[in-house]
Amino acid sequence: MSDLEIRQVRFGTPAARTLVAAAQADLAERYGAGDENPVEAVEFDPPEGCFLVAWLGGEPVACGGWRTLSHFVRPDAAGVDEHVDEDVAEIKRLYAVPAVRGTGVASAVLAGLEESAREHGMRRVVLETGGLLPEAIRFYEKSGYDRITNYGYYKEEPDCVSFGRDL
Repeated sequence: MSDLEIRQVRFGTPAARTLVAAAQADLAERYGAGDENPVEAVEFDPPEGCFLVAWLGGEPVACGGWRTLSHFVRPDAAGVDEHVDEDVAEIKRLYAVPAVRGTGVASAVLAGLEESAREHGMRRVVLETGGLLPEAIRFYEKSGYDRITNYGYYKEEPDCVSFGRDL
């Protein structure tokens, strides 16, 4: 795809908002609601994060971001904070519009996120997805991610599927 361009943007830009809204609509169609995990735009600002948008033919077609996980860990049901190393990034809002799925665009965005995280001192990336997203599960497994113990916002949900990979 010679005309694919991936750019770092602020999470709140119009292109990012449009793609994130499409991702939320997809989740709502499958689950009855979008992702309720709180996300703030500043979480994706360097050096503690990054948000990328992929453009094809001048149109935004995919997105994704990473944020430093240690800043966003919440207490578990017993009120105990999880221990998360400072050099672990969490992938969030990775999404590709249906027209470009299977073309390598999402893989290119994921590779860009991993490269950015590595450049900012992250040694590992983790992410959460759901059982009703089998194509996402296959994508992460194909991309070299291994299943890990659930963590974070959805760790107690029976549908949560978590993955991790060393950089």
